[in-house]
Amino acid sequence: MQDDLETRRRRAAYRAAHRGTKEMDIVLGRYAEARLASMSPTELAVFERLLALPDPLLNQWFTQGSVVDAGEFAGLIDGLRAHHGLSQLAAGEGFETK
Repeated sequence: MQDDLETRRRRAAYRAAHRGTKEMDIVLGRYAEARLASMSPTELAVFERLLALPDPLLNQWFTQGSVVDAGEFAGLIDGLRAHHGLSQLAAGEGFETK
């Protein structure tokens, strides 16, 4: 079971850093590098679903902070913004899943 979780983390790290747009590669890749090891299986599942979303939408949420329509990803987007110094959250804080 632990091996499966580690495989998912490695796969998510790769997907985060190889998005197709350089901006999202940096934003998501650096966040993944810093946070994936401490993510719970539930948090990892949310992150994996976020990685399936198109870059233009993620870029809008990240740069404009427009997480009103982000739904289950609002906490994760806040965590991403905080990690990169764009939010009120402290950079070390993660996101909460509901």
